[in-house]
Amino acid sequence: MLLSALTLTPGVVGVLLLLFVPRGAVSLHRWASLLASLVSLALAVVVWSRFDPASATFQLVEARPWLPAYGVFYRLGVDGISLLLVLLTTLLQPLVFISSWHAIKERVKGYVVAMLLLETGMIGAFLATDLFLFYVFWELMLLPMYFIIGVWGGERRVYAAVKFVLFTLAGSLLMLVGIIYLSWLHHAQFGSWSFAYEDMRRLVIPMGQGFWHSPQLLLFTAFALAFAIKVPVWPLHTWLPDAHVEAPTGGSIILAGVLLKLGTFGLLRFNRVLFPEAWEKAAPLFIVLSVIAIIYGALGSWAQKDIKKLVAYSSVSHMGFIVLGLFVGGIAATQGALIQMVNHGLSTGALFMLVGVIYERRHTRLIEDFGGLAAVMPYYTGAFLLTTLASIGLPGLNGFVGEFLILAGSYRTHPVAVALAATGIVLGAVYMLSLVQRVFWNALTNPENERLSDLAWYEGVAFAPLAIFMIWIGVHPRTFLSLSEAAVARLIGG
Repeated sequence: MLLSALTLTPGVVGVLLLLFVPRGAVSLHRWASLLASLVSLALAVVVWSRFDPASATFQLVEARPWLPAYGVFYRLGVDGISLLLVLLTTLLQPLVFISSWHAIKERVKGYVVAMLLLETGMIGAFLATDLFLFYVFWELMLLPMYFIIGVWGGERRVYAAVKFVLFTLAGSLLMLVGIIYLSWLHHAQFGSWSFAYEDMRRLVIPMGQGFWHSPQLLLFTAFALAFAIKVPVWPLHTWLPDAHVEAPTGGSIILAGVLLKLGTFGLLRFNRVLFPEAWEKAAPLFIVLSVIAIIYGALGSWAQKDIKKLVAYSSVSHMGFIVLGLFVGGIAATQGALIQMVNHGLSTGALFMLVGVIYERRHTRLIEDFGGLAAVMPYYTGAFLLTTLASIGLPGLNGFVGEFLILAGSYRTHPVAVALAATGIVLGAVYMLSLVQRVFWNALTNPENERLSDLAWYEGVAFAPLAIFMIWIGVHPRTFLSLSEAAVARLIGG
């Protein structure tokens, strides 16, 4: 029952308790939601403590009949791939509540309820080992994020929220068709209905001749489109900058930190394992698209005048590295892609958090409105500089580990892609260090910047865990790479 407790504590227990709290008890809403997210974090740590890294199979497995006549079961399990992302999710959620403590002033109850439901959806999607249950959690995430952007976002929040939903829903419906077809195929081959992930691994899915006569290619496309939109893979990325810019700070942190990773997680967990021949056939296309995303996202960031939009476009570039690592194959590149999912969640989540800090004080995100903040906000400057160096992959910080493994693991088989992708690292240093120079060390010419307060204690508390993990992964990545090594080796070995 440990995994069920971890999954359901925020979105069921936490939300049910909040329903009985009066709408006007704002402080109680904040404390209750923070407590629920901290309980989830504690349960995730317990799962970590009970996890055996040497085992490649799912652990702490739970299975209960749900709709047994149709082969639908409530199945949860954790392996090294999902454990890292669950730990990231449960770490970020309480930090979101702390950093949003004073930023969200209206409809606080609705905001924290939406965040808690979103957390249950994310954790459930990572832990589900039944494809129907996975789809339920996948769709559960959609509505809370829609309201987080559409109710508590910026001026164009409704446009951004609707665009997010339309993009995501289009891919999700195709995936549902694919999931149902897989269950039908299991019935045809084994005589019983099933949505179990391990049962799906045993299916023989014909490759066929030509796209429209290849069940495996069609299924691969149905799943890959849903996940590619969520990543997002270029050119399906256009919803992301709008969603990031219009979302409140907490929404941007979770969107960049976790939701995008569900796309790369899905590609790794489902597309690579269930459709191996189609994966090999599609790999060249995804490698080209990932390289385009790396360079396009970096150039897009360099051109931005809004700090938050700059960070949003940087996500397109960073996620391109992860997709590259997944599709080039090999344990090193796949391990690099997986740890880079965590790294991006930490560093980009921290960047969005810090952008939110400065926006709360100045109500502007335009780079030209700042300058000289290093003299006024030294602690904030140090936090931003550390996060910037982690984001651009400075050795000794977390970003370097993932990028190095991806590029080193890809070079032997795809040297041209690696050479082109490496330009994204150079461009990343250019646009991020240029941002730091202009915001913190250019002349302090705007009088409004002279009286800005430095990091508040609660903002420091929210940032500190992210800083610790950015350094920890950079200095001793083996702590985290060892968790997924056996699971990745099993996955690569087929």
